[in-house]
Amino acid sequence: MHGAGNDYIYINTLLYNIDGPSELARLWSDRHKGIGSDGLVLIGRSPIPEADFSMRIFNADGSEAMMCGNACRCIGKYLYEKGLADKTEIRLLSPSGLKVLMLKLTSTSIVENVTVDMGEPVFDNEVQFSPTKKTLPEGIFVSMGNPHYVIFTDDVDAVNDKGRELEYHPAFPERVNIEFAEMRPDGIRVRVWERGSGITMACGTGACAVAVAATKTGRGGRTNRIIMDGGTLEVEWREQDNHVYLTGPAEFVYEGEIEINSK
Repeated sequence: MHGAGNDYIYINTLLYNIDGPSELARLWSDRHKGIGSDGLVLIGRSPIPEADFSMRIFNADGSEAMMCGNACRCIGKYLYEKGLADKTEIRLLSPSGLKVLMLKLTSTSIVENVTVDMGEPVFDNEVQFSPTKKTLPEGIFVSMGNPHYVIFTDDVDAVNDKGRELEYHPAFPERVNIEFAEMRPDGIRVRVWERGSGITMACGTGACAVAVAATKTGRGGRTNRIIMDGGTLEVEWREQDNHVYLTGPAEFVYEGEIEINSK
């Protein structure tokens, strides 16, 4: 499935038990020798009564991620259209906490888009005071359940050359997602370097981080249109509850089978 071009392999672990997901994510994500994806997402039972289902996310390099907004939307579509959920509000437990998915349906009960309550953004001042910050381009650190560094620029394509270097910058000991963002009349143009995956066509948490950074710096309002390589996402940072709401499409690409023991 993909959300605005951010494509993952989804496994329903209610049906299939998966051992060693980190290694499988690395093998299967290879776009030449595997299935090809930005990573692997496992859909499972929730260990707590407050949530309906759970998710785990593994990047293309096998590292485990804390959160993925595009994957949340795809999971919502999968659960509803496969008959695993019969309601249009689904509570999903992620490694970064509980997320609420709100599904918008067509007249034929197809999930047209999904809004995810991504919770409150967190601004970390440790980067501001890091002794290595002086070698960083000016930017804003925002956590949306995972870390992002947003750089406003008039050259978003520079992320191709700078992304890897910034992901591993000493100011970010746990590495970081990088967004290069340009304010435009029709929205905010963003290109993303995702931690553990490299350049991706979209990033849901990255879209949220950019929207929040734009609002915080006075560049944008409470609602922003985020234009990514793979499509456009809508982000609202609501003043009344301080939560960030991400809205966008989710699409099936294909379904298939793979031998777990194959290389």
